[in-house]
Amino acid sequence: VQLVESGGGLVQAGGSLSVSCAASGRTFNRYAMGWFRQAPGKERQCVAAINLRGTRTYYADSVKGRFTISRDNDKNTVYLQMNSLKPEDTAVYYCAAKSTYYIDYYVNQNSYDYWGQGTQVTVSS
Repeated sequence: VQLVESGGGLVQAGGSLSVSCAASGRTFNRYAMGWFRQAPGKERQCVAAINLRGTRTYYADSVKGRFTISRDNDKNTVYLQMNSLKPEDTAVYYCAAKSTYYIDYYVNQNSYDYWGQGTQVTVSS
């Protein structure tokens, strides 16, 4: 599976941005997906995750109520809608895919099999 993120950019604090991740292949509905971010000097963290059917989601406390993860299995795409952005949301955002037959989402980055190249999100104050 190849993952390609798009939609990053520069936005002012309080603004919104949506990032997308398009996956190659015909078995996208067999992959749980996650969005991770890594800021300079910090560890990569999971900000949101979604199970293979889109029926279960996870959000880190720092983004809960502001970010929304969703997926369209017909379009092989997972999305992250980011609202009320803060300067501390500035990071490189990565999508990741985990092959699974289970209905869980996954938070641990070591669980994931495939990663995108990342897209920069910068929030100015």
